[in-house]
This record gives sequence, C-alpha cells and structure tokens, in this order.
Amino acid sequence: MTDHPVTEGQPSQANEIDDLSGLADLTAAEASAFLTSVTEVASGSSPDTALPLLTLALSQVLVAGARLGAIEDVVPEERFEPDAADDDADPLRTGLANVFAGIDDYVYVIDPITSSERADGSITNDLVDVAVSLSHGLKHYATGRKLEALWWWQFGYLSHWGDRGMMALRSLHSILAHLRLDADDETVGEAEFDALHP
Repeated sequence: MTDHPVTEGQPSQANEIDDLSGLADLTAAEASAFLTSVTEVASGSSPDTALPLLTLALSQVLVAGARLGAIEDVVPEERFEPDAADDDADPLRTGLANVFAGIDDYVYVIDPITSSERADGSITNDLVDVAVSLSHGLKHYATGRKLEALWWWQFGYLSHWGDRGMMALRSLHSILAHLRLDADDETVGEAEFDALHP
C-alpha cells in the first residue's frame, strides 16, 4: 500500500474526455459524408439517385444528431467564439432548388407538442441549413477544437438543424412513397401476378 493520495474523479474525467474525442471524430466523419452527398446531389450529376441518396445521408446524420442529443450537455473549454464567416451557401442552394423544382415546398406543424400552427417549408432550405450548421462545426474540428465542434453540433441539433433535417426527411419519404406506390390498381395487380407466377 502506498502513501500517495489518489484524486477521485481523475480516471473518469480522462475517460470522459477520450469518449468525447471519439464522439467528435465519429460525428465529423458523418457530417463530412452528409456534405459530400448533398454536394453531389446539388451538382445534378445523378438525378436518378438523388432522392434515395439524400434520404440515406439525412437519416445517417440525424442518427449522429440523436446520439448527441442523448448525452449530457457538452461544455467547451472556452465560453467565447470569435466571429467566423460561413461558406457561401448560394451555389448549394441553387443546385438543390434545381433538383427539387416543383416538389420543394411542403407544409408542417411548427411545434406538435405546444401548438397546431402550420407553416410552409422548403426541402432545399432545410438541407442547406443542416449543411451550414454541420460545416460550421467541422471548422472547429479541423482546428483541433473538438469540444467546440461537439458543442456546436449538439446545440444546433437541439435548436435548429435537427428539426430542419427531420422535416426534410419526412418530405423526402413522402416523395419516395408517392413515386413507388402511386400506381393504378391494374398495374399493381399485374406486377403482383408476375411476382407470384414467374
């Protein structure tokens, strides 16, 4: 037995920092993957896969947000953030608007818990909002400020981009469902018969 005092909490604090660092790495990878997918769709290079690609990318990044929402509040080392200029989102917005021309707008309930008030939404604007918030966190991450990045992603998920992302995902799901399921009964019947009697 030694006479050296052991400070309680040190090992757990170190583990907590390691856990947050790992979570920052994971979230950064998922945020980057989302931005890559959205940029690819906005370029118009693959219109046939735009809907499923965005649905998948948005679902995955919302899982990352839900993970952040499930943990305790992340507290950055410093309580001051210098002003940072966000990237110009206009090219992304224009590209997405072209992809969703004619199906971009939707109606949603602002807060289903406290009100039945409705508002107009836009898939393009939602996707850009998510992209800008994730990109802002990635800038902190790229400079080694992982706690700042986590704080930004977590706070943004709970206050803004999580809601926008879920609204966009709901709309994308609706579009996909209509495309896949809206068919006349005769066509559906023939497809079922062909499937059952090859």
